[in-house]
Amino acid sequence: MTTMMAQSPRERMRARRIQVSQARENTRRIVNAVMLGLTGVATLLALIPLVWILIEVFARGSQAMTLDFLTQTFKPTSMGGGGIWHAIVGTVILIGLASLMAVPIGILAAFYVVQHPNTAIGLMVRFGTDVLSGLPSIVVGLFVYTLLVAGRSYSAISGAVALAIMMTPIVLRTTEEMLKLVPRSMREASLGLGASEWKTSFSIMLPAAITGVITGLMLAIARVSGETAPLLFTAQGSNVFSTALDRPIASLPLTLFKYAVDPDVTRNAQAWAIAMIIVLTVLILNISARLIANRRSK
Repeated sequence: MTTMMAQSPRERMRARRIQVSQARENTRRIVNAVMLGLTGVATLLALIPLVWILIEVFARGSQAMTLDFLTQTFKPTSMGGGGIWHAIVGTVILIGLASLMAVPIGILAAFYVVQHPNTAIGLMVRFGTDVLSGLPSIVVGLFVYTLLVAGRSYSAISGAVALAIMMTPIVLRTTEEMLKLVPRSMREASLGLGASEWKTSFSIMLPAAITGVITGLMLAIARVSGETAPLLFTAQGSNVFSTALDRPIASLPLTLFKYAVDPDVTRNAQAWAIAMIIVLTVLILNISARLIANRRSK
């Protein structure tokens, strides 16, 4: 008490401010610790279903996973059930064709949006991309069915078109973001040396952003690798090995769907094995895209 009375009013005010500042700092630390704990709990809650699904898929899928299952085509269950080689080849064809359609459109549109961001067309492309990326896949399948299948026949081309529509927004937005990271001075230097606009875009800017473009393509492939709804309306699926583009074609998601609803136990086990293959594919593509993005950032 004597010490407090001996202090001047200014010193007492300063001591009071220090006490208030320390109290606020302690409060902030407590709140920070509580919030960090809550985010950790939320992360664990989000990981529980993911880990649960992975364990269940790998535990059940590994039971039917054999070399014959990967290299043989469809056979009746009385003959062992066969394999999914026809579905693997069909999936590669569908995704390959879809990539050939989506990548050029996405890259060209991304260049236009980056170079003309405030024009009416640029704003419409960006808005349309946002809407298209959130469109349900079954709606895309129904649209392509009306456009290409109705009155004609199911085909690999119509299935690839449906997948390409879903891939394009991802390729476009990823390429756009990567092109924005390219220093503007590189483009101006190229134009200043007399290079044309298109040559500058494809000789200077695209090579500088190629890692991001590849990352976007991998994410787009991962996005459509397990899509079933659009292929039900377009590719239909087949139990026969086929590479014809104008006929129905098999794919892993469609085969998984058919085997999962089949009452036969053998088909159900094969459905889990197909699910494991799709999950592995998506995991590998996402991890690879993440590694490429991290390498690009460094």
